[in-house]
Amino acid sequence: MRTFVAVEITDQGILSSIKNLQSNLRIEAKPVELQNMHFTLLFLGEISEDMAQRVQNELKTIQFDSFDISFEGVGAFPKPKFPRVVWIGVKNGANQLMELAKIVEEKLSPLGFKSDKEFKPHITTFRLKNKIGDITDELSKYSNEKFGSQKISEIKFKKSVLTPSGPIYSDLQVVKATR
Repeated sequence: MRTFVAVEITDQGILSSIKNLQSNLRIEAKPVELQNMHFTLLFLGEISEDMAQRVQNELKTIQFDSFDISFEGVGAFPKPKFPRVVWIGVKNGANQLMELAKIVEEKLSPLGFKSDKEFKPHITTFRLKNKIGDITDELSKYSNEKFGSQKISEIKFKKSVLTPSGPIYSDLQVVKATR
C-alpha cells in the first residue's frame, strides 16, 4: 500500500479561502481537492501490511504539544517561471511543523524511511502536468494573502490510492498531541 505521514488542514475558514484562491487564480492547472489538503511530514511509498504495523507502533510513541500555524502567501515550485506546483506558505508555526517532521523521520528511520528532500512547510493547491509558462505576475497578486490559522493537534498515518480522477486518502492511524 502507498502511504505517508501527514498533518491535515481541517479549518473550514482556511479551506474556504483556499477554494477562493483556486477559483480566482487564472492558470491552467488541476486544483487539489479540498478534502486532500495536508502537509506531508514523511512520504513512505509502497509498504507491506507488516511494515504498516511496525510504522504504527513507532508513531504511537511520538509525543508533541499542539500548536497554531497561520497560512500566508502563494508561490510555486520549482519557481514561478516554470511551475509544477502552486502552494500556500506557512507564516507562524513553520518551525514547530519542521520539528514535527524531524521527529517523525527520527522515529521511522530505523525502519528504513528517510526523507528524499528537506521538509518545506507548504500546502499544495495546484499540480501542473503541462508547461504553462511564467505565472509570476498572477502569483504576485497573492504574495501577502492571509488564509487564516489552525491548531495542529494530531498527525495521521495515511494510505493513498491513486485513481484517474485523483488520489483517495484514508486514515490508518491518528496520533493526538499530548496537550
